[in-house]
Order: sequence, then C-alpha cells, then structure tokens
Amino acid sequence: MSVFVNGNAIYQAAREGHYAVGAFNTNNLEWTQAILQAAQETNTPVLIQVSMGAAKYMGDYKFVKTLVEEQIRIMGITVPVIMHLDHGNYEAAKACIEAGYSSVMFDGHDLPFEENLEKTAEIVKLAHAKGISVEAEVGSIGGEEDGVVGEGELASVEEAKQIAALGVDYLACGIGNIHGQYPENWKGLHFDRLQEIAEAIDTPLVLHGGSGIPQEQIEKAIKLGISKVNINTENQLAFAAATRKYIEAGKDQEGKGYDPRKLLAPGKQAIVDTVKEIIGWLGTPSVK
Repeated sequence: MSVFVNGNAIYQAAREGHYAVGAFNTNNLEWTQAILQAAQETNTPVLIQVSMGAAKYMGDYKFVKTLVEEQIRIMGITVPVIMHLDHGNYEAAKACIEAGYSSVMFDGHDLPFEENLEKTAEIVKLAHAKGISVEAEVGSIGGEEDGVVGEGELASVEEAKQIAALGVDYLACGIGNIHGQYPENWKGLHFDRLQEIAEAIDTPLVLHGGSGIPQEQIEKAIKLGISKVNINTENQLAFAAATRKYIEAGKDQEGKGYDPRKLLAPGKQAIVDTVKEIIGWLGTPSVK
C-alpha cells in the first residue's frame, strides 16, 4: 500500500475553500527532510515534487520516490504527502506512473496544441487507471525549466477548457508568471486572464514560479482559483544564503565544522523555516 495520496481531494477542497497547498521541489536528502519536517510541524498536507533534471542528478525517478517514502517512515510523518513529477515530458510522465508516483505533470505546452491534447489524454488514461492524478499545462511559464524555455505566453481560455475536458486533475496556466528570480521590470500577474479561466472551469489551478511573486499577488491569485503554488527558487536562495553565512563566519574551520552534516545543517534549517512561512501565507489549514 502506497504511503502517498494522489492529492485530488486536497486540491479540490483548496479550490472550493480559496486557499492553496504548497508544492515544493526536492533536490537531495536535506531538501526532502526539510520539506517533510515543515509539513509535520505545521500539521498540513504537502506535495513534494521532482523535476526531470533533479531526478537525473539524484539517480532516477524510482530512487527519488523511495527516498521520500523512506523518510516518511523514518521521520514518522503523519500528514498527507503527494509524490509528484514536476514539468515532465511524455516519457518522464509514463516513467513516473510506472514507478508509482501518486501524481504526475505532463507538460506539453511546447508541442503543437493538438499534440499536447492527444498526449495529455493518453497520460490521463494511463494515470487514472492506477489512481494517479495528472497536472497539465496551457500557455507557458516564462523562464527556463530543464532546458525548456518559455516566453510566458498567456494561457488561452478556450485551450484551458479543452484540456480540462480531458479530465486532468489540476491545470497549470501561464498568467505572466516565470521560473527563477523575477526581473525588476516584471509587470506582475494577469489577474483578468486568471479570472476568465477560473470562471470557465472548475479544475484546481496551479501557479508555477511562485518564488519571488509578492505575497499580496499570490494571495489575490488564490482567491481567484489558484489551489497549488510551486516553490523551488525561494528554498534554493534560503539554503545558499544560510550556507554562505556559515562559511563566511568561519564555522567550517572550527572543530569538525567541515563535516557535511554540520556544513549543510544551517541551509536545511533555512528551508524548514522558509517552507513553514510559505505554508502560513498560502492559508493551508491544519489536518483534522
């Protein structure tokens, strides 16, 4: 029996309740432990996701799934955990369905729309047969993710309706959001387009590139129908800053401060703190 849940009920409740549940990328052991610790300490459900690049770095999709699974057991985690593939292509989505993930994203935004529809329908069929939820994407998210560069095209309401009709469980839509750090000349989210999509479909909507968007804009997006907010860069920056501070203070040269378990500890704690803070302003309610 899987220790993971597929997230459908969690995100549907979030859409109806006008709050969001965070989706946090893992990059290694410390990341995994920190995200789980933050979720347990706040008593809230959490989605741990891995990109194709991070999975390749760590080994493969099965290893990442096993890592998260075993940490749930070892740490005594009792809150619901969703194991998700982030921005997967067709082959990656099929591999994660086979590996036993509870949720997968098939990102076909860079394909001709008809092909995106066709492949999304295939992934939905394969995943739903095993009780696995599916996220699709319409429009594109700006910036770069695993070599795929998006210009940040706004999602089409008509295309969103067509993809939602395939039975996807949540839908990522381009509304001016980008991956990575936001440039100073960023114009902000397109709330008018988000509202149009939210009024057209009942599917829980996903905001990618959540790191760096002002809190008040994310809170407004959640009120309009965003139920899942993806966070990665914010944790990377927090980890890097805490690690830099530790080294610049010379802590790595004190006693056995060079031990990686000590060297990485401040960065890990920074992720715990960041995730807990984000969970707070997403409005994620405690598990009853």
